[in-house]
Amino acid sequence: MAEELVHYTLERGVATITLDSPHNRNALSSAVRGQLRDHLARAVEDPAVRVIVLSHTGPVFCSGMDLKESRGANAQQQGVNEFPAILERIWTSPKPVVARLAGPARAGGVGIVAACDIAVASVDATFAFTEVRLGVVPAVISVTVLPRLLPRAAHELFLTGEKFDARRAVEIGLLNSAVGADELDAEVRRYTDMLALGGPNALAATKAMLRRAPASSLAEDFADMLELSARHFASEEGQEGIRAFAEKRSPSWVPQD
Repeated sequence: MAEELVHYTLERGVATITLDSPHNRNALSSAVRGQLRDHLARAVEDPAVRVIVLSHTGPVFCSGMDLKESRGANAQQQGVNEFPAILERIWTSPKPVVARLAGPARAGGVGIVAACDIAVASVDATFAFTEVRLGVVPAVISVTVLPRLLPRAAHELFLTGEKFDARRAVEIGLLNSAVGADELDAEVRRYTDMLALGGPNALAATKAMLRRAPASSLAEDFADMLELSARHFASEEGQEGIRAFAEKRSPSWVPQD
């Protein structure tokens, strides 16, 4: 049986997927990629899951691709063709995804952080786009990272490979929050508790709305958004939310203790 390098737990609607390969700084080896991919699919497909948290054991969140596997390997063996599917699964997940970092992220690990909807780190976490210093290009991760970062910061950090801290990561848009190590779990719980209050269909539709390409005109944009709004107001979920508000109770989708 293959060693379990990525764990999965489910509690009160929160599926936690934990990278557990500290011997190589949670690098994205073929085994880790495969298990991460499978657990993400499991969480997305399980109706009991409301929110997904990506976490880790050991001092490093994720050091990027496993360079030992990449030596002399072709693109397929390096996971270049496989890793985009993982980032896309996170980015397009109909359920909110929260990254929890108690340590550094590098290269592909930063791509994972950027793909998540919410990212929280301890203040001592650090980040770097180290690719150019290895003679390679941060191409794949740019798809998720560039929409998050301020353009000036992206140019600087992609080109220099300089290490930066969690507070700067918040300032440039990579992280939502940086807190003390003893506050990290409470901060993650604060976000997951808030996310679990949203209707599952409404959350999925809102995520899709946030990803949509701009319409060709303002009138077309308003027409599309009016249709989306009306559809969800009239939906079973929307009507349940309106009834719950009027009756001063929690909607049926809120996980119970």
